[in-house]
Amino acid sequence: MDRNQEEAPLLIAQSGPLKGNRWILNRPLTIGRDVTCDIVIADRMVSRFHARLNPEDSGVSLEDLGSKNGTYRNGQLLTGPVLLQDGDIIQIALAQELMFLTSDATVPLPDSPVESGGLRLDPRSRSVWIHDILLDPPLSLLQFEVLKALYERQGQVVPRQELVEACWGKEQAIGVSDQALDALLRRLRERLAEIDPHHVYIVTVRGHGIKLQNRPEG
Repeated sequence: MDRNQEEAPLLIAQSGPLKGNRWILNRPLTIGRDVTCDIVIADRMVSRFHARLNPEDSGVSLEDLGSKNGTYRNGQLLTGPVLLQDGDIIQIALAQELMFLTSDATVPLPDSPVESGGLRLDPRSRSVWIHDILLDPPLSLLQFEVLKALYERQGQVVPRQELVEACWGKEQAIGVSDQALDALLRRLRERLAEIDPHHVYIVTVRGHGIKLQNRPEG
């Protein structure tokens, strides 16, 4: 790969049928179910011509092409073209998740060594390791956001309302019930227990909030 390609924006497939694939964004790319698309996702939830990525002088824009099941950026449904930012997560319907990086220099290396012991989190790649084991498949967007909010203040009790706002945003948080947050935390605990069933990472402190109790390194 030459230097120009290394510096070009990059798209990496996360969860979904194309997981692990990557594309250099040095030209417009069409995403859809049709075999003539640049990125073909063979899933009935995906429209024949679903979305398009357009490299521009100001960056790379993403637009939905009138798809039936929608295109999302960081969990928000697109209503018009948007300029992508480093680390943005793109969802094509509910079929495929993609991560946008501004250049190959910022590509996370999921197989690179991480310090032993405990839970580790990489915000850029949305990867989570427990005892050097990568959590695969990756967490959902909401699961990762709530874990990130706890990870950034691990050992501290985070009020439930702050977690709701971290996941759903301040505007949407008003309509989110306690049961929705509890269900999200329960599923997150289950995912972490897949690797380390002997330690409870997500602890409820009744009347105060939630905290991440990371296992000590060693």
